[in-house]
Amino acid sequence: MNCIIVDDEPLAREAVELLVKDNAQLNLAGTFNNASAASEFIKEHSVDLIFLDIQMPGITGIEFAKTISRRTLIIFTTAYSEYALDSYEVDAIDYLIKPIEPASFGKAIDKAVAYHSLLLQEEKENIEPAADDYFFVKSERKYFKVNFEDILFVEGLKDYVILQLEGQRIITRINLKAMYELLPKRIFLRVNKSYVVNTAHIGAFDNNDIFIKNYEIGIGSSYRDSFFEEFVMHKKRK
Repeated sequence: MNCIIVDDEPLAREAVELLVKDNAQLNLAGTFNNASAASEFIKEHSVDLIFLDIQMPGITGIEFAKTISRRTLIIFTTAYSEYALDSYEVDAIDYLIKPIEPASFGKAIDKAVAYHSLLLQEEKENIEPAADDYFFVKSERKYFKVNFEDILFVEGLKDYVILQLEGQRIITRINLKAMYELLPKRIFLRVNKSYVVNTAHIGAFDNNDIFIKNYEIGIGSSYRDSFFEEFVMHKKRK
């Protein structure tokens, strides 16, 4: 599981980091001293679990937790036991009191791993692989056959994605990263944190935007180089 640590106290971050590195089930993707920096990071990177302090300057851990996707799990770390009830309001996986005991940490991780597996299974049940050119997508209690070539683009909305087809929108419960992994990379390309486009339907583009039918989709700054390399230069080489 990819995880990050968010705590304004350097010693507290280091303590959790040591525990993370001793656990084979975890991969530390980053450490942050404030919620704003962590928020920017998870917009562009896959994070399964956050070790989150509650009392921080600016945006508190509880406030930050309310903005996080259900798919990203939270384990609160704090020196104050009176915040335990607040943690349950945002469906935190666990609540660890500093200084954190290795045994308590291990139990919290086992709980997070088990719940993460359930979330992944739930997502898989909404997508049924069928063939090289189509799959079945569960939406509104029905399975829709969707041809890959008919998808104009995919938009991510927290725990859901919208498959935009010509004259039809299909919404299903899966995150954008997981959906992108299911799509054939020969025609699909991620162009910002919220959109994956079917390059076969791109009608025009400039340095900042892609135009598909009547839709205008921005090219994210961290995706711009890959877009021009994978789409523009690749087309020229053919």
